Amino acid sequence: MRRVGILGGMGPQATILLMQKVLDATPASDDADHLPLIVDQNPQVPSRIRRLIEGTGEDPAPVLTDMARRLVAAGAEALAMPCNTAHHYAADIRAAVTVPFIDMVDLSTRHAARLAGPGGRVGILASPAVRRIGLFDAPLARSGVQPLYPACEDALLLAIRRIKAAGPGPEAASALRSASDALLQRGAKVQMIACTEFSLLADAMADGVTAFDTLDVLVAAIRDFAADGTHGDR
Repeated sequence: MRRVGILGGMGPQATILLMQKVLDATPASDDADHLPLIVDQNPQVPSRIRRLIEGTGEDPAPVLTDMARRLVAAGAEALAMPCNTAHHYAADIRAAVTVPFIDMVDLSTRHAARLAGPGGRVGILASPAVRRIGLFDAPLARSGVQPLYPACEDALLLAIRRIKAAGPGPEAASALRSASDALLQRGAKVQMIACTEFSLLADAMADGVTAFDTLDVLVAAIRDFAADGTHGDR
């Protein structure tokens, strides 16, 4: 089996959740049947929120590229990163190493387009930074799909900060469900959880929504790459 390196710590709980999901997704009867992961759990990656929303923070790219190089030096044969917003720096990571980068945003965009179909709408539940940098917009547009974002960005940003500070709780879950319901009312029956903090609250989506978690898409791709080398993306 191939080793996958994880650029983690954004946030720490999301990285642990990814590891648990990989464990759960792997048929195994003994320890040796599980997938080998090399994890850099680095919560010192500069804040993507401060950099991309507030415009005052340190650039995360140099830290991420250093992490990528360390993981490859440790034996990683592909890299993955359980943070949607940090995929803004995917090109920097790719340029720093020669192994494949398993791109959660690209894979999730394709999945969303298949679910929504041409002319469909996809609701995106994420950090406001995702909308500001247009992380999903261009690839969805190429598939003829319209992205919709919640109007209550401040409430979602507060929910993300609450999860980072104290873990998933009822106030954050309520904010996510309200945003999901509002997107459904605007015609976004297909919705993606595109913040790995919200992955900790994936059952808080509105009734009647066809929802998927970008973290689950990444887990499937990690499993496939480790097993047979497919789904690595340069």
